[in-house]
Amino acid sequence: MTTLRVLFGTLFLVGFAGLCMADAGTDLAKENAELKKRVSRLEQDLADLKKIVMSQAKASDKTAATKSAASVAAVEQDRTKAPVTATLSEDQLAKIAAMVDKNGSKDKGPLSGLEIKPYGYIKWDASYDSSRTVPGNYAKWVESEATNRNDNQFNMTANQTRLGIRINSAEEGSIQSSGLVEVDFYGNGSGENKAGFLMRHAYLKLDWPEERFNIIAGQTWDVISPLNPSTLNYSVQWWAGNIGYRRPQIRFTKSYFLNDVVDLKFEAALARTIGNSSTSFTPGDAGEDAGFPGVQGRVSSTFPLFGKKPTSIGLSGHWAKEELDRTATGNPDHFDSWSLNIDLTQPVNDWLTVQGELFTGENLSAYLGGIGQGVNTVTNREIGSRGGWIAAKLNPWDKWNFNIGASIDDVDNSDLVGIAADVDKRQSNRSIFGNVIYSINKSTQVGFELSQWHTEYQGQRDADSIRAQTSLIYKF
Repeated sequence: MTTLRVLFGTLFLVGFAGLCMADAGTDLAKENAELKKRVSRLEQDLADLKKIVMSQAKASDKTAATKSAASVAAVEQDRTKAPVTATLSEDQLAKIAAMVDKNGSKDKGPLSGLEIKPYGYIKWDASYDSSRTVPGNYAKWVESEATNRNDNQFNMTANQTRLGIRINSAEEGSIQSSGLVEVDFYGNGSGENKAGFLMRHAYLKLDWPEERFNIIAGQTWDVISPLNPSTLNYSVQWWAGNIGYRRPQIRFTKSYFLNDVVDLKFEAALARTIGNSSTSFTPGDAGEDAGFPGVQGRVSSTFPLFGKKPTSIGLSGHWAKEELDRTATGNPDHFDSWSLNIDLTQPVNDWLTVQGELFTGENLSAYLGGIGQGVNTVTNREIGSRGGWIAAKLNPWDKWNFNIGASIDDVDNSDLVGIAADVDKRQSNRSIFGNVIYSINKSTQVGFELSQWHTEYQGQRDADSIRAQTSLIYKF
């Protein structure tokens, strides 16, 4: 394994857009009739309330008329000192309560009591690569140049367009409920101009704010290695040093205040293991065949180190098992997937923040490590890898954002031995990137990113590519 010198230091689219295409004239007539009925009821209720108030006023006047002039003067003096509270009979109070119930308890539909916030962005990307990258619309690694050298390409897409919805319950109490659904268009569509939905997030959350405890159930980010560098490239350095993806899970999070400035957080999850698949093994998902979920955990702390903003550091790891059944012998093979990780967020000042992650582990293809390689099915060995990334965010001016960084995924070369010669055996993948994003207005941004990619192969020619990408983004 090549020694790695780590660079450390320094939203189901739910756009609730259902439009009823029934006869407009008929609907309008019905709506007007209903409004007239409601106005009539309100006018009647107002008249009834007026009668009650007037009856109270007449009763007060009759009582006052029987008093002496001196008593009246005393009463008037008292009125200037304190307001008079009307006294209603039980029948009158019941009638008012019935009016309130009749006009305020009408069913408002299944969405009543929910706060629904759509969000997302529309993103147009155009990119040029000096050599062919996989898959093209975004870069994971550079294809081997064994057959085609400097095979440049140009891509244009809107597939990263993202749509989501946040749902919060308006219920009061010690337990708060919420949910989130988010999709983009990098699913399995039938063509570049017929993209398919890809579910990014779909989960519910139960939160006990006073206890600083919450439960998430559904699909969302892995607990391990939670950070991502800010890139225009859709893959945010996955397969090139940044591991961690999204998968179904149930997660438990508990936070503690150690003191006024130090915060401690524990996260644990049972997550579905997405295993290796191959035509030579059954079933297709080896993680499912293991018979139990994977385990993920992370402990992190936020504390002041230097500067105006606190430092955050986390340690995380996971373990999962896969079972691959050989069709020829019927004997299963078992493989482990594991990782150990560290993540760091270090604000330097108001306009500069440095972030980074390191990882080591085996069989990480489902976690976007190992350059997409998990198990050597010839030698029955898990493929080990290690790597990481470091990036700096700069925001020196209000409308300008700059991001620079580097990443690497380094595979244990010995774990690739035995794989067929006609199969790409990627042993190292690194990238250096920089971008600038300018805010045209509050909702619209334009960005440009330049990156250099280098992928090394075992037994084949290495590959390099310069990638230039520009993006237009409209956020809402």
